[in-house]
Amino acid sequence: MTNRLADSPSLYLRKHAENPIDWWPWCNEALERARQDDKPIFLSIGYSSCHWCTVMEGEAFSDEAIAAYMNANFIPIKVDREERPDIDSIYMQALQMLIGQGGWPLNVVLHPETRVPFYGGTYFPTEPKYGRPGFLQVLTALRQFYDTEKARLGEITEAVMGNLHQGAQLPDASAIPATDLLYAGLGTNAKILIPSGQGTCFPMIPYAAAVLGGLRLDLELDVAHICGQRGRNMALGGIYDHVGGGFHRYTVDPTWTVPHFEKMLYDNGMIVEYLANLWASGQREPAFERAIALTHTWLKREMTAPGSDSDNGSGGYFYAAQDADSFVTRHDTEPEEGAFYAWPYTLVESALTAEQRQALAEAFTLAPEGNFEGQIVLQRRSMTSPEGATHSAPLSPEVEAALDKLFTLRYGTPAAELAIFPPAPDSQAAKTQPWPGRIPPVTDTKLIVAWNSLMISGLAKAAMVLQKPEYLVTATKAADYIRQHQWVGSHMYRLGYDGVPQVLAQAEDYALLIKAFLDLHQAGLAIAPSQSPDAMADSPTGTDWISLALSTQQEFDHRLWSDDQGGYLSTAADEDLLVQERPYQDSATPAANGVAIANLVRLALLTDDLAHLDRADRALQAFGTVMQQIPRACPSLFDGLNWFTNGTVVKATAAIIPELATEYWPTTVFSVAHDLPPRAVGMVCRGTKCLAVAESTDKLRQQLHQTRR
Repeated sequence: MTNRLADSPSLYLRKHAENPIDWWPWCNEALERARQDDKPIFLSIGYSSCHWCTVMEGEAFSDEAIAAYMNANFIPIKVDREERPDIDSIYMQALQMLIGQGGWPLNVVLHPETRVPFYGGTYFPTEPKYGRPGFLQVLTALRQFYDTEKARLGEITEAVMGNLHQGAQLPDASAIPATDLLYAGLGTNAKILIPSGQGTCFPMIPYAAAVLGGLRLDLELDVAHICGQRGRNMALGGIYDHVGGGFHRYTVDPTWTVPHFEKMLYDNGMIVEYLANLWASGQREPAFERAIALTHTWLKREMTAPGSDSDNGSGGYFYAAQDADSFVTRHDTEPEEGAFYAWPYTLVESALTAEQRQALAEAFTLAPEGNFEGQIVLQRRSMTSPEGATHSAPLSPEVEAALDKLFTLRYGTPAAELAIFPPAPDSQAAKTQPWPGRIPPVTDTKLIVAWNSLMISGLAKAAMVLQKPEYLVTATKAADYIRQHQWVGSHMYRLGYDGVPQVLAQAEDYALLIKAFLDLHQAGLAIAPSQSPDAMADSPTGTDWISLALSTQQEFDHRLWSDDQGGYLSTAADEDLLVQERPYQDSATPAANGVAIANLVRLALLTDDLAHLDRADRALQAFGTVMQQIPRACPSLFDGLNWFTNGTVVKATAAIIPELATEYWPTTVFSVAHDLPPRAVGMVCRGTKCLAVAESTDKLRQQLHQTRR
C-alpha cells in the first residue's frame, strides 16, 4: 500500500511512499486541509542521500502505531530540500530559533492557520534513546499542547514569526569604506579556515575561495598556507575517494580521515574549481592534479546522463548525488554506511601482491585494525607523518597498480575498461541488478541547475588552468543541455526529471548558471586550439556564452531583483511563503547574492555596460551592515566586494590569453582586443581607467601585479 508520494519524481519523496504515514507533498490542498480540519502540520524536510533521514524513514516513519497517531492528529507533509531550498531555508531558521541548532531530517510542527512552527527537532528515535524521548511520546505531547495551551502557543508562534521577519529585513546600510570592510571581512574568514583540532571537517569552499581571492592583499595572515592546507587536506584525506574519484561531503573527525560517505555534485564542482585555482596560484601539488583528473573520470563514468549529439542533446547533464549507504548483499533489508568504499584489511592483503601491498602501505595508512569500524578508509600518509609533511609526491606506478586492483574489486571491471557505470536509481534497482562488483549506492539522477552550474564552473576553471580541453567538452555539454531543456517560455526551471523541467528557478540557479556561462566564455578564450583539436572537435561550438549570460541576467533581474531593498530574493514575490528572503548567508554552497554581485561586475567589465556595476553597487549597499556585523556568515559577499573593488579586465590578443589564463589572477577577466596598436599585445583596465598598452606578456603581468597592490 503506497501513499501520495508514490508518483513523485523526487527520489527522496518516493523513499517514503510505502510508509504507513499518509504523507502529502507541499501543496495548497494539504495546507487547506490542515486549516479546515484544525490539525497541526507535521512538516518533515530532508534529501535523498541524507543518512539520518534514511534511518528515520526506516524506523519512526515506518512504525504502524506512530503512523496511526500521526494520521489521526496531524497533516503530515514531506518536502525535498533540494527541490525547495526556499522552504527549507525558512524552516531551518525557525528550527534554530526554537532549539538552538539545525540539521536534517528537519522536523517542525506548524500552526495550521499561519504555518508558523511552534516545535521542532531533527532525528527522533522510535523508542527513547540518545537522551531523546520516543517519537510517539513527542507527538502525543505536541497534540495535547496544541489543544490545551492556546495562549502559550500564540506566544511561541508570534515570537518565531517576529524573528523570521526581523531576519528577512536587513538593517539599513551605513557608509563603510569598501577597502577597510574588504580587508576586515577576508581576514575574519581566513581565521575560520585555521584548523581547531576538534569536531567535523567540511570543505567550506565559499570561505576558502573568498580568502584565496585575497591572496595578493596584505591580510596579515599566511593566506597561501591556510588555503593550500585546506586543499591538501581534501586531496590527501579520506574525504577524497582515492580509488574511484570524487569527494565525499565531509569527515566526521578533525583529521580528515573518516568521511560521511555521500558524494554531492555541488561539493565536487566547488572543490575542482578551488584546487584548480590553488594550482594556478603556484601550489602545484601532484595530488591536486590527480584529484581533479580522477573526479572528472568519476563524473563521466557515474554522474553524467547518457546521450549523444544525434538525439537532440538528451544527455550530458550531471546527476545530483550518491548515497552514503549501500547494501552489502542483495538480501540485506537495510544498507550500511560506507560499504561501497571501505576496505577490510584481509581483503587488501589477499588481493594485492606483496610489492603492491608494500607500496600502498608506504603511501597510505593501512593498519590491520583499520580506521573506520574495523575497516580501512584510504588516507595519504603525508597527512599523518611524524615529520609533519604537508606536501605529496606523485604516486608511484606500483601504488597506482594497487589502487586499480581495488577499483576492480569494487566495480568488477578494471578502470581502463569501465567508461560508463550505470546508476542504481533506487534501492530496488540496487538490490536486483547484476552488479559485477560491489552493490553501489543509490544515485539521485535528477538535474539541479545550481549544482550543475557549480560543476560546469569547476571544469571550466580546470580546463583553463591545466589546459585540458576534455574538461571543457564535458562542461559545455552540460551547459548546452540546460540552455536547451530548462526553459519553458521565458522562465527557467530549477529541476529536471527525465527530461521534464519542474519548479521555477530560484536565485541560486540564476546566479550560479550566469557564473557558469561566464566561466565557459573565459575557458573558451584560454584553451589553445592547438592543444587538442580532436578533443575540441567533440565540443558544440559557436555558443555565445556572453549573450546567454546577459539574457539570463535580464530574466534574473526581472523576476527576483528587490526594487525597494536591493539585492535578489530567493523566489518570486508571488510565492506564498512566510517571508521573502534575500539570501546572503553562505552554507555548503555560496549564497546567491554574493555570486550575483561578482557576476554583475564581470558583465560590466566584459561589456562596458556600467548599469551592471550600478546594480552591484546597490546590492553591496543593501548588505553592507550585515557584512560589517557578521562577516563570518557571508564570505561570498566579500568575494563580490573584492570584484567590485579590484575588478580588472585584460584586453589582449587571442594568442597570449592561454598563457596568462594558466596563472592565478583573481577578480580578472580576459577579452580579445581587435584594435590594439602595432606591436602591442594587450592592456590592463581597472574600473574606468586603462594602463598604457603593453608590448610584451611580461609587461602585462607586471601591470596586473601592480593593480593588485
